[in-house]
Amino acid sequence: MAKKIIYFVRHGETEDNAKNIKQGSEGHLSAKGREQALSTAARFPKEKGRPQVIISSPYQRTKETAEIIASVLGMKVKYSKLLVEKRNPSQIVGREGEERDVRQIIDRIDKSFHSDNFRYSDEENFIDLKKRAKKLLKYIARRSEKRIIMVTHGIFLKMVVSYMLYGNKLTASEYNNLSYFNPIDNAGMAIVSYTHHWFRRNEWKILTWND
Repeated sequence: MAKKIIYFVRHGETEDNAKNIKQGSEGHLSAKGREQALSTAARFPKEKGRPQVIISSPYQRTKETAEIIASVLGMKVKYSKLLVEKRNPSQIVGREGEERDVRQIIDRIDKSFHSDNFRYSDEENFIDLKKRAKKLLKYIARRSEKRIIMVTHGIFLKMVVSYMLYGNKLTASEYNNLSYFNPIDNAGMAIVSYTHHWFRRNEWKILTWND
């Protein structure tokens, strides 16, 4: 058996997070977000059991979070588009979440029961996100490192963990339910293990959520 530990970290608070503005790929960390990233970085072991690689979403907020963690650990950051956040409908990017029509769109997409293939407009829908989560798990399984930090985003991280639990059987309704009741804070960490078995199904375990 070969076992890996993966530390998933959500990016620190951004200036747009603080204003409840729906984001695309842009957006810098706030002062609070940089402090959060530093606090998270301090929790990783520096010697025995230290992470071997940091892989980040290339979005601005995750890059800044990963670079802070990397500077504390004396490491370099690698990037993967598999870790980017779910693409929002273009109609809501840059707008406040409390605007009535924005809230209605978010409720329709993320907080209601709907078919797996539902798509409001040009967003990344449930099926798109589920496929990407599956690709990410295969990517992790193929990597040689045994301790991996992955800096990503809240919605996509919840999809990854949901896929670990349900696999291909995961439905949009189950995902929305899990997502709603299991928030992940800025700079929050989810720790999971992956065990490769030669003679039976490979195993994913969630060790810690929103730490």
